[in-house]
Amino acid sequence: MKTIASLLLLLPSFSFANTGQDLTNQPVGFMVLAIFVASYVCVIFEEKTHIKKSLPVMLAAGLIWIVIAANWTGETDAVEQAVKHYLLEYGELFLFLLAAMTYVNAITERGIFEALRVWLIGKGFNYRRLFWLTGFCAFFLSPVLDNLTTALILCAVLMAVGKDNPKFISLGAINIVVAANAGGAFSPFGDITTLMVWQKGLVEFWTFFNLFLPSLVNFVVPAACMSFAISTDTPPASHEPSPLKRGAWIVLGLFICTIILAVSFHSFLHLPPFLGMMTGLALLKFYGYYLHQTHIKKASDQAHYGNVGDVQAFDSFKFVAQAEWDTLLFFFGVIMCVGGLGFVGYLEAASHLMYGDLGASTANILIGLLSAVVDNIPIMVAVLQMNPDMNTGQWLLVTLTAGVGGSLLSVGSAAGVAMMGQAKGYYTFFSHLKWTWAVALGYVLSIACHFVINKSLF
Repeated sequence: MKTIASLLLLLPSFSFANTGQDLTNQPVGFMVLAIFVASYVCVIFEEKTHIKKSLPVMLAAGLIWIVIAANWTGETDAVEQAVKHYLLEYGELFLFLLAAMTYVNAITERGIFEALRVWLIGKGFNYRRLFWLTGFCAFFLSPVLDNLTTALILCAVLMAVGKDNPKFISLGAINIVVAANAGGAFSPFGDITTLMVWQKGLVEFWTFFNLFLPSLVNFVVPAACMSFAISTDTPPASHEPSPLKRGAWIVLGLFICTIILAVSFHSFLHLPPFLGMMTGLALLKFYGYYLHQTHIKKASDQAHYGNVGDVQAFDSFKFVAQAEWDTLLFFFGVIMCVGGLGFVGYLEAASHLMYGDLGASTANILIGLLSAVVDNIPIMVAVLQMNPDMNTGQWLLVTLTAGVGGSLLSVGSAAGVAMMGQAKGYYTFFSHLKWTWAVALGYVLSIACHFVINKSLF
């Protein structure tokens, strides 16, 4: 485990968590906290207000730093330097996620995920087997994609095969949400929380895979409980065609190469992972240029994809535009807001209370429970900026709990919120709440599993 001093040298943004001035009991501190709370209340009620979650936190970020700058009495450039360092922290994650989202959009457009959906539907599996198959697909797709994208892809499968079985859709949706969140916890690419921990050098890339068994337990335990309520009837099979567009497998291969580049840049060249992702994105764009140049437009473009002329032209910049900009801008607002809280002293106070008084294990488990109500992104940003002195086992624990704790409630993760929108009327807050006991059992057993199999890391 690196010392705090060496971490501060590597991560200059964290050095501003303690400014030497405790403003938490002063009007400026109260104003900053009030602005943040008000913005997050707007985020929580996004479904009711239909205001994109990025808007209130972006506004709050600006207001918080205005209040801080207007009331700051320390070194004149301290506030400016803090903002620049938080911007650098955000910029690395932004470019990483932008490249990943662009690839996911390209893979989707080439028809690979649609082919997976049609394959599952056409095999004639019964409902219980489909329940397990969609769950395992979510568990193993999420580490490479993200929990939100995984949930949206597999929701289409649920809605297609379970249109005559509302109970299957309801339970299957819970299963996919839990599996997607669990799968994202053992991979640096599976969730923004794991990505942040990896990019900060707190846990090595391959060390994350020590969470594979705890994550599997987190998914399998509630799935096993729910599977007994699933019918063994077989839905009618479908044999609709699912042709892949030209270059589909090459685009998928380039995505795998891009992930390898990101890991190699970080592990062997000691460069930020986003540089590897952007290099891989350039490869996609060059391949897109080739597809575009060799495209021969025909009237049958929409009908067949077998020959060069029978495919729509590939536009890689379109996939950049289709990135989840609301999520990317939300992340900017969160980092800036939480950075402001740290600047005035709230994160230091919270760190003393949680990690000093309660202890690391208790604090990290409680963080997982908190992530069921509050989005795990600001929680993990806050933990990273608190920068508690923890060993690798504890950093893995907070990565696990922050990732899977959101499964306890349907509103606790991006996957759950997206699923409520896609499977409206079938998957609801209360349908998920009915099985929270099973998800909680998986949560407890996954933590126990981590303590047992990874005890050498503590």
